[in-house]
Amino acid sequence: MTKINWSDFPVIPDFDVLQWKRETQAEILRETEGMTDTEVREYFRKGSEEFQAEMKRFRAELAAEVQTQ
Repeated sequence: MTKINWSDFPVIPDFDVLQWKRETQAEILRETEGMTDTEVREYFRKGSEEFQAEMKRFRAELAAEVQTQ
């Protein structure tokens, strides 16, 4: 099992994680209001695909940056 070093994750001053969670959940509820179950699954699938594409671009940029050093 991997041991997590919590000191690698700095505290962000004045950031309330529970408030962020509530706001994010409320936003998702507003965006999916009136959708069928199939439409909600599609909403999350598209969001996941967009996130994966963004992470792929980020990793490629990071790799290119490391190679130029």
